[in-house]
Amino acid sequence: MDELPDQLIWEILGRVRKTADRNSVSLACKRLYELDNEQRISLRVGCGLDPANEALASLCNRFPNLTRVDISYSGWMSKLGKQMDDQGLSILSGNCPFLSDLTLSYCTFITDMGLRYLASCSKLSALKLNFTPRITGCGILSLVVGCRNLTTLHLIRCLNVNSIEWLEYLGKLETLEDLSIKNCRAIGEGDLIKLGPSWQKLKRLQFEVDANYRYMKVYDRLAVDRWQRQRIPCENMQELSLVNCIISPGRGLACVLGKCQNLEKIQLDMCLGVRDSDIVCLAQKSSNLRSISLRVPSDFSLPLLMNNPLRLTDESLKAIAQNCLMLETVRISFSDGEFPSFSSFTLNGILSVIQNCPVRELALDHVYSFNDAGMEALCTAQHLETLELMRCQEITDEGLQLVSQFPRLCVLRLSKCLGITDDGFKTLVGTFKLDLVAVEDCPQISERAIHGAAKSISFRQDLSWMY
Repeated sequence: MDELPDQLIWEILGRVRKTADRNSVSLACKRLYELDNEQRISLRVGCGLDPANEALASLCNRFPNLTRVDISYSGWMSKLGKQMDDQGLSILSGNCPFLSDLTLSYCTFITDMGLRYLASCSKLSALKLNFTPRITGCGILSLVVGCRNLTTLHLIRCLNVNSIEWLEYLGKLETLEDLSIKNCRAIGEGDLIKLGPSWQKLKRLQFEVDANYRYMKVYDRLAVDRWQRQRIPCENMQELSLVNCIISPGRGLACVLGKCQNLEKIQLDMCLGVRDSDIVCLAQKSSNLRSISLRVPSDFSLPLLMNNPLRLTDESLKAIAQNCLMLETVRISFSDGEFPSFSSFTLNGILSVIQNCPVRELALDHVYSFNDAGMEALCTAQHLETLELMRCQEITDEGLQLVSQFPRLCVLRLSKCLGITDDGFKTLVGTFKLDLVAVEDCPQISERAIHGAAKSISFRQDLSWMY
């Protein structure tokens, strides 16, 4: 061992992926211990860190070249010892000169003072905060002022981040590439205008509103005009995820949907106000789109549901089929309140996407328009490899038996499907055509019936959802 060059030992250590194995190897001899200390660049700690600040200081001294640190107190209770506080972040900033990626989850003792300590980390490029309730907008502002190379910022359930000066400052830096804001109650869709020039560099945007605690900001005509006047350059946007957002014509996020020329992945989950024209414009601009996920809200009264011009229809799907010729993943879902007879998308609309695009993965949830005829049409789907059917109650045994004729299908997942029984698997049993069959919470399917239907099977049944 003593004759091996350091570079070779580093390469060997780099191939040991599991932390427990890495720790065991480092204890084999003094040389391995020292070389592991030099090479270790990532650290993940949490509830076992006690006393927190002292233990963190010891780890930072042992591993001087840390670039990525993940501190999580998920499941923490007071009997497990005191959490790391602001002093712990001071230790990190003072002892980890190469720190570039920091994740803090459920760190309830961290305040704005701790973020001020982090502002001295000049190499910090990624910060992810998940449920740090004592952090406010002032703390975020102090950090972005100091960390001018920040490219990734994730704020998840940061309930007291209520000012958006930091967003405006971050926009002026024009460094941000990945922004995720989820369930931060005081940050609304309209606040994203503050990003300004940073829209140009942004590659990934995730914005999720807490639907139960929506902070209803009132935007006057001046704010509306600002969205309409300002050119929102989104040419570099590759991934866009919007959850529980309000999409208003000519304002806010509606200005973004039609300007993402290089978009590859989009998720629109329970977004109120999305119109066919929005999706058509998106499809025409985003010819590189590879993945689309639509979860359609349906909590309208019956008359509105029949005549509502904001409902998405087959016009959206046909625009996607005609323009997004690289589309590989399609997920369509309706919320629980959807009425079968008023499903926005018809079978023809869904099949137009399958027939015109190289769809490899199809997931349908609560889509009543998809029935046995749809399953028959999938027999000619030359690219389909994964099919997920959730709460698709119009599919029967006759439709499922056609799966054996799907040319390239490898994975079949069924969940909460009431119309399928054990008989639906007769044509599959013994063929081992599929790699995986997974059945969850389907009351008329037994575990015995799916044995032999695939090389691997997964079965779970919890029928509490029916009652």
